[in-house]
Amino acid sequence: MTDKIIRITNDREASVLLSLAAPMMLGILGMSIFNIMDTLFVGRLGTVELAALSFTFPVILIVSSVSHGLGVGMTAAVSKAAGGNDRKKLKNLISWGLGLSILLVAFVVIIGQLTIEPLFQALGADEETLPVIKEYMRIWYFGAVFVVIPMVGNSAIRGLGDTRIPSMVMLVAAITNTILDPLLIFGIGPFPELGVRGAAFATVAARGITFTVALWVLIKREKIISFTEPSKIIKVWKELLFVAVPNMLTKLIIPLGAVIITKLIASYGREAVAGFGVAGKLEMFALMPIMAISSIIPVFIGQNLGAKKKDRVLEGLKLSGYFSLIYGIAIYIILLFCGGFLGGLFNENTKVIEVVVIYLSIVPVAYFFRSLMDLSITSLSVTGKPVQGALISLIQMFILYIPLALSGSKIIGIRGIFAALSISLLVIGPCSYFLARWHIKKLPVKISA
Repeated sequence: MTDKIIRITNDREASVLLSLAAPMMLGILGMSIFNIMDTLFVGRLGTVELAALSFTFPVILIVSSVSHGLGVGMTAAVSKAAGGNDRKKLKNLISWGLGLSILLVAFVVIIGQLTIEPLFQALGADEETLPVIKEYMRIWYFGAVFVVIPMVGNSAIRGLGDTRIPSMVMLVAAITNTILDPLLIFGIGPFPELGVRGAAFATVAARGITFTVALWVLIKREKIISFTEPSKIIKVWKELLFVAVPNMLTKLIIPLGAVIITKLIASYGREAVAGFGVAGKLEMFALMPIMAISSIIPVFIGQNLGAKKKDRVLEGLKLSGYFSLIYGIAIYIILLFCGGFLGGLFNENTKVIEVVVIYLSIVPVAYFFRSLMDLSITSLSVTGKPVQGALISLIQMFILYIPLALSGSKIIGIRGIFAALSISLLVIGPCSYFLARWHIKKLPVKISA
């Protein structure tokens, strides 16, 4: 662990960012494969099943966002403690932080199971789609333990400077899910034909791999789990939640907004919802490098601030912005010309493909600005301004995107909804980036020689 900290706080910034982001790409690739393969195989069942899976996306994203928010709090606290070489504090942070994630799982399972029908009815699911949604979510909610705890545990591992193990495990889990999906969905060989329930079972089983390995790394390899100081619970939870709660709210803004947008798109028919779902999964795949950078920035910032090296933080943020610009332009060109082909891989319905093409011709133009916003929110959270980060996300979603989407929908239809997203990111991205850099420059941390 010490060698990793030395490298992160002393090697060239570009080299460190690359070494952290490269393995992280594998983890994000794994998450993308998870989503894409579920959508690809379920899409073969029919448009109803594809629409049902698309309806579940914002709800699952809510659970993942809360878990990710707690994970950001964990990464920020752990990386700073690691940068300061405080092993006793690390044990308390990670141990009692995982305890907090167990409480979160219990809440998700109970509330989730009780609200499936009224929640998805409110989202606009019709009588034909709702039973399919219930089949999937009944299983998924019970498997939430394999989603929440590994997400928080892997955040702790990344905070220690290891982005390789969590990423490799996620990739293996994705491959497992890809193998199980067709077997359980279509009933190949000795396996039963379970339809969308098969997709849910495959996801839960594959996520179990990440659960097992995350606990093994923290308990056996790092030997950093210890519940011998229960008096530290309140102090640890306060420190984690100071960053985690605003980040949870920040992350929740996206799926809550997605709930509203999904309901708006549902007014155009189930095919529109299906196409929107497919475009979202393709987008996640396309954004892998940008997401990787945003995911490792808390480790880079936290450990360098812990080592009193503010100049490295600013340089790392600048390099991340340059990379996002180049990549954003390249991926926009690719998606602009390949939207129809990609949409056709998931479903043969021409209306579904049309929605995919419209989305991928409008939204990717703003990927660079989305990256600036994500980098800024994460940087503000790690450097002690999580509320400002939450406000950025709130303004983008509820002050800009949703009002513009409602107006755009009335004026030019579904294209107006997608254009509203691009416009909101174009406005908020540069503003948030300059705010983050201004805040970091004002931090009372000595600049390294």
